[in-house]
Amino acid sequence: MNRLWIIGQMATARFAMRAESRALFWKLCGSGTGEGFTPRPNWDVWAILAVWPDEDTARNRTASGPVWQRWRRRARESWTVFLDPISARGAWSGVNPFLPDSPPESADGPLAALTRATVKPARALRFWQRVPSISAMIGSDPNVAFKIGIGEVPLLHQVTFSIWPDAASMARFARGDGPHGRAIAAVRAGNWFDEELYARFRLRGSVGQWNGGDPIAGLDFSAKNRADDPSAKDHPTATPEFSQKIRPEGFSQKILSNGRAR
Repeated sequence: MNRLWIIGQMATARFAMRAESRALFWKLCGSGTGEGFTPRPNWDVWAILAVWPDEDTARNRTASGPVWQRWRRRARESWTVFLDPISARGAWSGVNPFLPDSPPESADGPLAALTRATVKPARALRFWQRVPSISAMIGSDPNVAFKIGIGEVPLLHQVTFSIWPDAASMARFARGDGPHGRAIAAVRAGNWFDEELYARFRLRGSVGQWNGGDPIAGLDFSAKNRADDPSAKDHPTATPEFSQKIRPEGFSQKILSNGRAR
């Protein structure tokens, strides 16, 4: 019954999310089986992604917002990770919701990466033929702290999210002559996507648990990051789900005037 209920939430929760006046951008997503990067749905794992005006609002609304509270009551466990954008390029539903406050910068310590694409229907088969090799590669990578594949529309609107101990380990996976590097080359050569977005984030903290623990609790946050961001090392053992805080300062006029995604 909980699975049937959450499937229904993909439609009905939209009305409540539209009433979240502080949420500047949001998406409700399902996930894939295995490492999450497969076309077969995982009926147990669902995601809320949201952009908020500041970290305090993000923490408050993901703890007390009606949609988050209802989802937690039906969930066996839930986890929220709070993020701050370092760089972002591309578009999601016509806007870039993750623009950082300042020009792109490098960062020490753990990082998160998000990629999102709208796959052209005529290229969907070729895209999904590439995915199993990438999924196996990221699943066997000892450096990745967390990874999941989610999506708004099965097969066509896809999101990958991963957390890495540092930029070097992220780059080693993403580039080179492995399955991921070859897939990126094929995307560029074949024009597979109607829309795409790539973003990197600094971790600001987390709440709750995933598979019985906190995936980022064991990461080595640099002294610099700890001095700049005390919340990066807090890992309380309670509440919410997979959502994200990203500062909206510097958003384009389009995202500010639109308010939130529909």
